[in-house]
Amino acid sequence: MSSSTKVGGMDTAVLVRRLLFFVLLFGLVWFYLVVTFRGLTAPHGMEQAQIGREIARGNNSTTKVIRPAAIWQAQQNENESPDLDTLYDTYHSPLNPFLYGFVLKMVGGDDFDKFQMAEDNRTVYRLDRVIAAISVILFLISIGVNYLLISRIFDVRIAGVTALLMALSDLMWNFTQTGLPQMLMLLLFSCALFFIYRALEASVENRAAIGSIVVAAIFLALLALSHWLTIWITLGFVLYAAFFFRPKGLSGMIVLGILVLFSFYFMGKNMEWTGNPGGTAFLTLYGGLAESEENIMRTSDPSGETYRVLYNLNSLLLNTASNILKQTNLLYNNLGSIIVAPMFFFALLHPFKRESIARFRWIILLMWIMGAMGMAIFGLSRSSTDPNQLHIIFAPIMSAYGLAFVSILWSRLEFPVGSALMRYGHFVIVVLVSAGPLMLSIPNEIRTGIIVGETKRPVWPPYWPSALSRTLHDATDGEKDIIFSDQPWAVAWYADRRSIWLPRKIKELEAMEKLVQEQKLNPAGILVSPVSFQNNPLYGIAPFGSKEEFAAYMLHGTAIAATNGGIGQGGLRSRTPSLSEVTSRYPHERHLYPTRIIYFSKKPVVNQTQ
Repeated sequence: MSSSTKVGGMDTAVLVRRLLFFVLLFGLVWFYLVVTFRGLTAPHGMEQAQIGREIARGNNSTTKVIRPAAIWQAQQNENESPDLDTLYDTYHSPLNPFLYGFVLKMVGGDDFDKFQMAEDNRTVYRLDRVIAAISVILFLISIGVNYLLISRIFDVRIAGVTALLMALSDLMWNFTQTGLPQMLMLLLFSCALFFIYRALEASVENRAAIGSIVVAAIFLALLALSHWLTIWITLGFVLYAAFFFRPKGLSGMIVLGILVLFSFYFMGKNMEWTGNPGGTAFLTLYGGLAESEENIMRTSDPSGETYRVLYNLNSLLLNTASNILKQTNLLYNNLGSIIVAPMFFFALLHPFKRESIARFRWIILLMWIMGAMGMAIFGLSRSSTDPNQLHIIFAPIMSAYGLAFVSILWSRLEFPVGSALMRYGHFVIVVLVSAGPLMLSIPNEIRTGIIVGETKRPVWPPYWPSALSRTLHDATDGEKDIIFSDQPWAVAWYADRRSIWLPRKIKELEAMEKLVQEQKLNPAGILVSPVSFQNNPLYGIAPFGSKEEFAAYMLHGTAIAATNGGIGQGGLRSRTPSLSEVTSRYPHERHLYPTRIIYFSKKPVVNQTQ
């Protein structure tokens, strides 16, 4: 094998290729983190970021996003109401918020005033870019780890092309802008695979593999602390290790034991705060059943209609089967639109000569099947950047096997001797097709970014950070006020204010208000945004239905815009008799963004430049 095909080969061609790769890589970093970046795009990402800020302040894993369902859980566990001022988060896995907390502390992000959006033309929150930069760094490290892993399994050609496919995957870059932990998960999973493969090599050669299994188990345990759903992936490896690694049974128990050891403290805290080792995250189970996760979390007493779903076996089986079919239909997109990633399943049919390569693919398959089962049970939306989307962390290793399979087929074709382009033409085709979504978007995005410069809009709709960071923050008291909102994650992150997710029913809102007042706090107002009407409810009532009693509030601004202000004084909410008492408690109306983000408050908001 020539130096150009060896790891660490340092001839001129290798140096040029590596230089070009790094130029491309850092050009993409500039493109996604500077030119096109508009802010965090995922609610769960913002929520984890604000938890990280509380950690940076020394407030432990407390959260300013208050779910009515979480309050119900705490009440059932302690027979008393939780302290809303120091409500501990049991919804998110802890590792990513702690990482955010460490970085935010380093940059001074625990001081809200230091990063408050005080300039009229600043539309991108600076801490959004800090959070995105963390994901970008993790992504870049993941590319390096996968290069080392795939070089060990196959060769540096396949490893290099896989690294290039990762760098040109638009979906992976999109994940870096969500604030979600997927890039951290990708790094930890890739490290786990590296040591799993080392253990497999040792097993094939009749050497001791237990050391590599332990290290792999540690990375898998950290993976679980990044996203609780990845426990399903770990269980896939536990099953394989228990039957195929020596000593049989013991290896699987070691992996499971390390997972429990790492999770024990956090499960204990969840039990202490909610009475359930899964915490509030356990309630997301209903997101895979008849009720949506949003409806569950906005319900202050899910023991009635929503809990009955759990005991409906037909509903469980039907929705699980439906979610499996949905995953199958969206698999190509969820694997980053990398054309060779789904070809992993064809590679399962090829008899690879090296035993370690042949056996490793079955480990990957088993882990993926278990992960897909977990996603099916707990629910997965059609969005490729869904918080529960685990397929993306399998994309690099599946792409490597797919590339190897395509290379084998390509090598059987007869090409003229010395025709390098034809010998490696399959790599060129794979890269061009897979990079299509990214490459087609770059020219227009660069042109737009240069034209608008600092005045480019944030992630709108539904977020307008400056209105929350300046107007809403200054109009409320951080010590006493609590805001009801349909986007509490944005209120908590951009305005640094506690926010209760707007309940589904009026009586639930009244119960929440009473709880707030009992704790000597102030229910200051209700904030509604495009989150509530992003599906054009004026043209279809399905998003609201008979259970959405706050539809008049959610459609208030849209109705004003649609009638050009002709709906009359008081607007749509004043024409809804069932909401008359709520309207009387929050009579003042301030448009933080004309007709789209409206704050209904007890006290008038003083005029400020928007």
